[in-house]
Amino acid sequence: MAIGIAELILLGLIVEWAVRKIKLPGLVGLLILGVAMGPHFFNQINPETRSVAADWRMIALVVILLRAGLEMSKEALARVGFRAALMAFVPCIFEVAAVTLFAPMLLGITRLEAAMLGAVLGAVSPAVIVPLMIRFIQEGRGDDKGAPTLILAGASCDDAVAILLCGSFISMYTGAGVSIAKQAAHLPISIITGICAGIAAGVLFCRFFEKFNPRATKRVLILLGVSVIILSFQRYIERYFPFASLLAIMTMGFIILEKREHFAHELSSKLGKIWVFAQLLLFIFVGTEVNVPVALKAGLAGAAVIGIGLIGRSIAVQICMLGSGFNAKERVFLGVSYLPKATVQAAIGAAPLAAMKAGNMDTGPGEIILAVAAMSILLTAPLGSVAISWAGRNLLTVSEKPPNDSPARSAAMESR
Repeated sequence: MAIGIAELILLGLIVEWAVRKIKLPGLVGLLILGVAMGPHFFNQINPETRSVAADWRMIALVVILLRAGLEMSKEALARVGFRAALMAFVPCIFEVAAVTLFAPMLLGITRLEAAMLGAVLGAVSPAVIVPLMIRFIQEGRGDDKGAPTLILAGASCDDAVAILLCGSFISMYTGAGVSIAKQAAHLPISIITGICAGIAAGVLFCRFFEKFNPRATKRVLILLGVSVIILSFQRYIERYFPFASLLAIMTMGFIILEKREHFAHELSSKLGKIWVFAQLLLFIFVGTEVNVPVALKAGLAGAAVIGIGLIGRSIAVQICMLGSGFNAKERVFLGVSYLPKATVQAAIGAAPLAAMKAGNMDTGPGEIILAVAAMSILLTAPLGSVAISWAGRNLLTVSEKPPNDSPARSAAMESR
């Protein structure tokens, strides 16, 4: 397995360098490399290496969520607080509704099957948008109104909403007798418990670091270890009460930044360097999950459903921004930044199909859902990354007083 990981790292570095030379984001090359080397194409990644793919994706997700929290200042969050709350659920609901309405006509599936598809498609990809938003924050782009911070804050809850809806629709489809009202009540509870857990953990970390003063590298390792445990134990915690682990991890970073800024800069600096390694494996392994032949089965109808869902999401983003003070260019940036799909779709795209197999039901609709989910990654992850990079450079203004140079900023620039 060690040789397999080493080969992926070296190939990933070469491909990323080549793609950047033609002015494209590195993740585009990494996704293509993952697709090409994955089990659905040339099958050049050994089973032992693939067996740990989910764990590597989890670690990489923890790294980007911690970095997001460590770069999310209280002042910027205060400027966008209400809008961030709207962005947490309104765009997702609009996208799910649009897919639920039009997918039956285009794909020949039932309304409930379309709702499952909408929920699978309804989450943005933190792996794509978070690193870009952090870069914009550190460059001072959109800093005066907090546009990148708005995306960071809304995206973590957006994923939780989509995952909750997907689980609810699957339970309804398989006859588990789930109450939509009960599931809807779980959402605010999971957000509250996630924030509270993140606050408590952040305060404890600050006190622990002050008392024992471990070196910065050990602080990062402790923080990563605890965050991975939080993410892994969500399924056990949810036996007792709803819990948003992604939000807890991001909140933990935010609290450390507010209480001990010098600790936050050290941690963000180290995480920025870890991200250089983590992003290679993350996007390669996401690419290995994409079944190109299955995705192509969705055809133009699948692409149309994805497009309709994204139109619904974009309309919702503009509704959320009414009366916000963002100008037209900034609103376009916000709409574009909420488009990419990748990590969540790779994780839950096969969930409806697995539930249908377990219930001895017709698996045809599940195969359609999986195909459209795979196509959404192929279409929106690379194109979305390119579009966000362009929009950030051309539509956001650089603040007159950009953030001072810091270890965190230096690490981010090194990881570009």
